[in-house]
Amino acid sequence: MNEIKDFTSWNNKGVAVITGASSGIGASFARSISGLGFEILLIARRKSKLEAIAKEIEQKNSIKADILVADLSILEEIEMVAKKIAQLNNVDILINNAGFGTRGYFDKISLDTQLKMMSVHMTASVYFCRSGLPIMIKRGRGAIINVASIAAYIPRAQSVMYGSTKAFLKMFSESLQIELEGTGVKIQALCPGYTHTEFHYAETYKNFDSSTIPEDVWMSKEDVVDLSLDALRKKEVVFIPGERNQKFIKLYQDPERSKELREDLRKSTIIPRS
Repeated sequence: MNEIKDFTSWNNKGVAVITGASSGIGASFARSISGLGFEILLIARRKSKLEAIAKEIEQKNSIKADILVADLSILEEIEMVAKKIAQLNNVDILINNAGFGTRGYFDKISLDTQLKMMSVHMTASVYFCRSGLPIMIKRGRGAIINVASIAAYIPRAQSVMYGSTKAFLKMFSESLQIELEGTGVKIQALCPGYTHTEFHYAETYKNFDSSTIPEDVWMSKEDVVDLSLDALRKKEVVFIPGERNQKFIKLYQDPERSKELREDLRKSTIIPRS
């Protein structure tokens, strides 16, 4: 049986399935993993961006890159993608990266938007893990990265559903890894902090001022991906990229030292109700 630490040198490399692959962390995963010789299935809503990334990595790395256009907030499209994954007989890697954020009080954000977030973050990830895992277990090898967030650790106002869905992904990944002991399949919950992507500038993430976040807090998407893959080799089930992020969460989890920090975080996200 192959050990996950050797995934870069697996023989007869199969397919890496990546959601949210049209930009940001997902696109960076596609570039890095295709460079290791894996074929890629890119999944996202924006066809033109998927086509551009597929063309780029095919030309650069001489591998096959297919695209699948899907809106993972729609159950029928999740089911379509899950069926496609189940039909593949050589899925080696699955990266559940699709996601989006919102800002605002829970009772002010439309229920439809919040249900869509649950669908994209949780339902799609569960469907795709369920489709891919039997293939990986049969092959005796595989890797799944569920992209959660540092927000999984921190209850905050104006981000109720985002943090809650990311906390689900973290617990889901940890529990799944226990079940998969001895199968050759590795699970990782990737919990990045502030990362330079389109995420904070999307239409659903209103009135965000990036200048309020110190520059040394931000990480590049390339660094997040490189560190995640390195942690995968080391079998880290929950991984927070970046030393500063790791220290922050360690402090936050210390009940004796974190009282002031927790109160500051609580106050920082409360705004007057309109």
